Amino acid sequence: MKLLWRSQRRNTLVSWPHAVDDRLERLVAAGLAAGENVSRSQVLAALVASTEVSPEQVSALVRAYRRMPAEALDEHPDTADEWPQVRHPGPRRGAGEKPAGA
Repeated sequence: MKLLWRSQRRNTLVSWPHAVDDRLERLVAAGLAAGENVSRSQVLAALVASTEVSPEQVSALVRAYRRMPAEALDEHPDTADEWPQVRHPGPRRGAGEKPAGA
């Protein structure tokens, strides 16, 4: 049996707020803390694959996201500080960005 997570790959460029990216980091760290060998792409794929595909559901998700205040994802449990740190291959995030005012 061929497993979905081992199927042919497609790269996708995603642009989103820093707070959402930080939330993804916390989700990956939570998976690592649970003993899973998990990546950002696996967490995203799992969320997409498990979401109900219906106009009503997608509409409700998008509306809820669009109504979230900017600081909605700022709070996280203190235990998250004890979770494993997420490591990324390649250049560090933010590398190559120009400093403000440059």
